[in-house]
Order: sequence, then C-alpha cells, then structure tokens
Amino acid sequence: MSGGLVALLDDVAALAKLAAASVDDVGAAAGRASAKAAGVVVDDAAVTPRYVDGLDPQRELSIIGRIARGSIVNKLVFILPAALLLSEFAPWLLTPILMCGGAYLCFEGAEKIWEKVSGHAHTTDEPASVSGPEQEKEVVSGAVRTDFILSAEIMVIALNEIADEPLVSRAIILAVVALAITALVYGAVALIVKMDDIGLAMAARSSAPSRKVGRGLVAGMPIVLATLSVVGVAAMLWVGGHILLVGTDDLGWHGPYGLVHDAEHAVHEATGALGSMLGWLANTAASAVIGLTVGAVVVVLLHLLPRRASR
Repeated sequence: MSGGLVALLDDVAALAKLAAASVDDVGAAAGRASAKAAGVVVDDAAVTPRYVDGLDPQRELSIIGRIARGSIVNKLVFILPAALLLSEFAPWLLTPILMCGGAYLCFEGAEKIWEKVSGHAHTTDEPASVSGPEQEKEVVSGAVRTDFILSAEIMVIALNEIADEPLVSRAIILAVVALAITALVYGAVALIVKMDDIGLAMAARSSAPSRKVGRGLVAGMPIVLATLSVVGVAAMLWVGGHILLVGTDDLGWHGPYGLVHDAEHAVHEATGALGSMLGWLANTAASAVIGLTVGAVVVVLLHLLPRRASR
C-alpha cells in the first residue's frame, strides 16, 4: 500500500515537473513571438491615442477599455482560429502572407515619412471633437477596425515564429501572445493619454517636488508622443524589411539575405567586444534601408502615379 502511494506521489511529481516545463516553454515561445512583432506593437501603441483626442477626458479610459475588448475579440475569435487552420492545412502560405504584412509595414513607415516631408497628411482618421454615445461608438468601431489589421500582422508574425510547435501548443502560445500584447499596448495607451491629467493633478499639490514633477509630465507629453511616433516608424521599416529579407531567403532567393548576413558577420568580427551589438545594428540598418526602399516603391505606386495620371 505504501509502495503504491509512493509511486503515485512520484507520478504526480513527474507530472508537475512536466507541466512546469511546459509552462516555461510556452512562456519562452510567447516571448520570442512577441519580440518578433515589436514593430507592429509600437505602431499600435502610437496610433491608438489619436482616437480619444478631443473626447471627454472622463470617458477616455472607458473608451480605451472598449477598444481593448474589441482587440481581444479580433485576436481570439477571428484571427486565431483562421491562423491555426492556415498553419495546419496550408503552412506554405504563411511565408507569402507574412511577406505581404511586411510589405504593408514598409508602406506604412514610408508613407508616414512621405507625409512628414511633403506635408500631405492623412485626413481619414480624424479624432472626434464632440462626445456622446454615437460619437464614442464611431470612435470605438474605427479603432477596432484599424486594430484588426495590426492584430492580424502581430498574430501571423507570432505564428511564423512557432510554426513547428504542435497544434495545441500553437493555440495556447498565440492566445498568451494575444492577451499579453493587448494588455501591454492598451495599458501603455491608457498611461499615455492620462499622463497630462496625472501631471496637472501633481502640479496642483502643495509639495514643491510634486509640482515640479507634474509640470515635467505635462511638458513632456508632446515629446513622448513625438518620440513614440519616430520609434514606431523606424520599427515598422526595420521589422518589415527584415520580414521581407527572411521571406525571400525561405522562398529560395538567398542573395539579399546572404549579403546582409555577411555584412553583419564582418562587422561582428571587426569590432571586438562590441561585435554582437554592432553586428545587430548593421543588420537592423540594412533591414530598415530595404524596408524604406520597398515602402517608397509602394507609396509611388499607390499615391504619386495615380495623382499624376489624374492630372
């Protein structure tokens, strides 16, 4: 009897160790997959605050919460099942779809640069200037539609990173990625949009250090938004270009990826202790240049040529 109990306890301990290892594996895989989607995540965090600009400050957090719930529905209800079916029955489509997403990222980054340089800014995502149930509903619907595109890119990028995992593991990892990234993006957005309110509240206190910090938060808000926008553009070009590089290599065109890899290796070998970091920077810079080049071509095809033809 005691021997059977000891054996049972040993089995339970072994199962517990296996479960813990599985949790660690899921966490590690989810971390790798999330890191690959960094460019889209930064872009998502940079885009979302514009949707609450001009609305009642008391309703900002509520609206962000509704957009976050819509984002979770996008990822878990619509995108996750479609991505799993695709990876199970047509995995060969993952690389082309991923490259389409990479080209879209390059286009988005190059378009933002073009708008900045030329002064031709988008007018389609204007924030609502009045508050009310109908206006809030329109804002949330528009934000959730935009989120669907960005979420699809995030999930496909993450899926490509874990394509060799079993189906159940893929489902669990993608669900973890979806929840973690949604919490990260919309938690950051909530902090960003309320930063000026926090600063104003601190500036009104009697404590001199508190007032100083509060004024710094209010003054720093435009700098934070501008920096986030620049980082978002750079991340889109880098991630989009890298996706295209790896995709062309996977499809059999090894030249571009080989050149970038050789350049990274040469920088790594020539710079000693800083070789790893400088080699990565060389790879990142090359990916960004490729992303900007591809994005510029798409901008010309979609904007400049039709405009010239209409003239």
